[in-house]
Amino acid sequence: MIHKTGYPTIILVFLILSCIVGLSVAYLPTSVTSLIALVALGFFIFILSFFRNPNRDIPKVDDTLLYAPADGKVVVIEKIMEKEYFKEERLQISIFMSPLNVHVNRAPVSSKVKQVTHYNGKYMPAWNPKSSTENERCYTVLESKTGAIIMLKQIAGALARRIVTTVKEGDQLNQGDEYGFIKFGSRVDLIIPVDSEILVELDQVVRGNTDPIARLK
Repeated sequence: MIHKTGYPTIILVFLILSCIVGLSVAYLPTSVTSLIALVALGFFIFILSFFRNPNRDIPKVDDTLLYAPADGKVVVIEKIMEKEYFKEERLQISIFMSPLNVHVNRAPVSSKVKQVTHYNGKYMPAWNPKSSTENERCYTVLESKTGAIIMLKQIAGALARRIVTTVKEGDQLNQGDEYGFIKFGSRVDLIIPVDSEILVELDQVVRGNTDPIARLK
C-alpha cells in the first residue's frame, strides 16, 4: 500500500524520469539510453518503497504499553529537562528513520490529542542530538486513558523537508492509529514520564506498531 501523501511526489518523479528517458532515446546511443533507463527504474522503485504504508496490527491492546511510533534505530535513551511543554524532567527515546525505513508515524497508545504545535527550524542530520530542539519539528501531546501525558516530536532531518501531522487538538486515537508522516529521512522523539519502564536498548532496530518500547507506571 502507498501512503496518500506520496502520490504527488510519485507522479512528479514519474513524469520527470519519463522525460529524461524519452530524450535519451531520441538523442543518445542505445547503450547509454539503456543505462539511463535502468537507473531511472531503480530510482522510481526507491521512491515507491519510501512511501510504502504496510498494514500492521498491534500484537495486544494495552493502555500502559507504548509501542514504537516509527520504524528505525533507537539512537537516544536519556533523561532530559523538557523546556517547551512539560518544563520538567522527562525520559526521551529517539528513533532515527533512514530513507529506507517506513516513514509512517503511529500512536504508541490509545489517547486524546491535547496539543499540536509546529516549530520552524534548521535541517541538521536527524541523528544529531541538537536536532530535537533546533530542527523544524512538530510536537503532538497525548493524554493516555490512564491519565499519563506523553509527547511525540516529529523532527525534520537533512533530507526531510516536510513533516505531515494528520491529527488536531481534541482528536481521539486508538493504539496504533496513524498520526503523521515525515518525508525522506527523519526522527521521532518520544517524551514520557521519568518513572516509565524502558523496554528497548540503544541501537536496537524497532518497527512501528510491533515492538514495545516502554511501559507507563
